Amino acid sequence: MKERPVTLQRRLLLDILREAQGHLDARELYRRAVEKDPRISMATVYRNLHLFKELGLVDERRLNKVYCYYEIKRSTEHYHLVCQGCGRVIEFESPAVTKVIDEVKRNSDFDITRAVLYLEGYCRMCKEKVEN
Repeated sequence: MKERPVTLQRRLLLDILREAQGHLDARELYRRAVEKDPRISMATVYRNLHLFKELGLVDERRLNKVYCYYEIKRSTEHYHLVCQGCGRVIEFESPAVTKVIDEVKRNSDFDITRAVLYLEGYCRMCKEKVEN
């Protein structure tokens, strides 16, 4: 792969993703970036997200039918809860899921390289709104 220079805009986008400590879609990343650099474009955001994925710096998660969310790649496997009310994304780790993956590997002789799990429902605040 051709070496790409670390531009100020690339550094800005990566810094925003690191600071977010969570999941941002491209629009929110753009909104935060343009506050710090009004010259940045939406095309620049998309182009760099694609590059960051290619370089293994970020993970792209499709956590509902409409949006892709981006987060800095982590060394530990984790999973997601997605609130259908407010769209909040909550991360969790689960040894039980890891055991299931290991069991499937053993029983199927299949090399699993990635497991994606997200559960949809309602966070506490949205559940209270739905019930009232």
